[in-house]
Amino acid sequence: MLRAARGGVRLSPGPGLVLRPSPRPGPGRPPPPRRLLQQAPPPVVPPAVGRWLLACSGAVAGAVVLGGVTRLTESGLSMVDWHLVKEMKPPRTQQEWEAEFQKYQQFPEFKILNHDMTLTEFKFIWYMEYSHRMWGRVVGLAYILPAAYFWRKGWLSRPMKGCVLALCGLVCFQGLLGWYMVKSGLEEKPDSYDIPRVSQYRLAAHLGSALVLYSASLWTGLSLLLPQHKLPETHQLIRLRQYAHGTTALIFLTALSGAFVAGLDAGLVYNSFPKMGERWIPDDLLAFTPVLKNIFENPTTVQFDHRILGITSITAVTALYLFSRKIPLPHRARMAVTSLLAVACMQVGLGISTLLLYVPTPLAATHQSGSLALLSTALWLMSELRRVPK
Repeated sequence: MLRAARGGVRLSPGPGLVLRPSPRPGPGRPPPPRRLLQQAPPPVVPPAVGRWLLACSGAVAGAVVLGGVTRLTESGLSMVDWHLVKEMKPPRTQQEWEAEFQKYQQFPEFKILNHDMTLTEFKFIWYMEYSHRMWGRVVGLAYILPAAYFWRKGWLSRPMKGCVLALCGLVCFQGLLGWYMVKSGLEEKPDSYDIPRVSQYRLAAHLGSALVLYSASLWTGLSLLLPQHKLPETHQLIRLRQYAHGTTALIFLTALSGAFVAGLDAGLVYNSFPKMGERWIPDDLLAFTPVLKNIFENPTTVQFDHRILGITSITAVTALYLFSRKIPLPHRARMAVTSLLAVACMQVGLGISTLLLYVPTPLAATHQSGSLALLSTALWLMSELRRVPK
């Protein structure tokens, strides 16, 4: 039996296999070099990725505003079918326009609401919906094509790859959800003579997913571009950060409740403020049974809830601002919290004016844009207050 020396073995060439002890380092001999396996550091995400995400969030904001105008002009049901590529080419000849108009005439909105509409009037609402759909396709390409480029260049870290995949999946889901919403307004309802409209539940889901896509893109872009402040983790700062998170969630919920207001035309029920008619609490607040149904289907309750959420939001923003005055904050964070209060006051003024003036389209669209501005400012403040990773 051959035994190797304790220092190790090595193979020597020859006809047979000979085991020899490996040399040990002596007093004057340096130890043999060792190769260390080092893990490659994760790639640093370049600023171009952050700028791309901010541009995408701006594109989503444009789609939300354009969708709101489409809803306010009652144009959302003018295109009665959906094709990913085929519908990108609009009608050009008189014959094509008449064929498109005849398809629209077969659905409830024309039969009940627009039975005296002319072809010229139809072209206006058709182009409104067409613009919204084409903008949605532009948003999809703005996410998918640069994401593929950045992925191929190796500019995305592993966590960022998961984030980008989620954003691209959400933008595709958003398009499908939009058509699912439109289909609810095209269904025949023989027992109903109400104005045809899309389901307020599907409208809220469509708007909610757009707000999630917008918020995630804006937050990620700001996190990549804005340098983090090394703030001392005091008890007051932790409370301020928690208040900012809660206020942002409240602003998001208030914006989402606006979808139910739009879906039920609840802004036209009580056009007075601060009272609803002659009362603080209207008589028909809980007119539907079961009671839970009023929250989502009773226009009076939906408007009442939106008012309460709006008042609660401006109160929370004001309290957040007053509390932040007690804490020394960096200049950018101070600007963010001051801007949040200013935008919140503007948004409340727009909401009250929209209500008192019976929801004019330009003012209502500005009010909806204001909700995005308010949410954006809240996300900016959260980004300024985020914790520095150890």
